[in-house]
This record gives sequence, structure tokens and C-alpha cells, in this order.
Amino acid sequence: MLYYAAVFFIIAIIAAIFGFGGIAAGAAGIAKILFFVFLILFVVSLVSGLVRRPPV
Repeated sequence: MLYYAAVFFIIAIIAAIFGFGGIAAGAAGIAKILFFVFLILFVVSLVSGLVRRPPV
């Protein structure tokens, strides 16, 4: 998911360079949403891994 966020970010940068403002804004919005979804899933997975770890 982080890969797709990076891809949409690169698309947004390239579109902004060539002057396609609408496409750049859309791609940046998608990249931001994917990045935050990735962060939420990462934190949930990290917490669940710590909770399920057996005591030593």
C-alpha cells in the first residue's frame, strides 16, 4: 500500500510539473489517503503483534 501511495505521489509531481492541476490534486489526494490507511494498518498490526506475543 505504501508503494501505491508513492506511485500516486510521483504521478502528482509529474502532473504538477506539466501543469495539469486537477490531475495533480487528485493524485495527491489519493496518495495522502493511501498513506494514512497504510499508517493505520501498520499501527494496528504492530499493536496486535505486541498483544499476542507470549510472555517470556
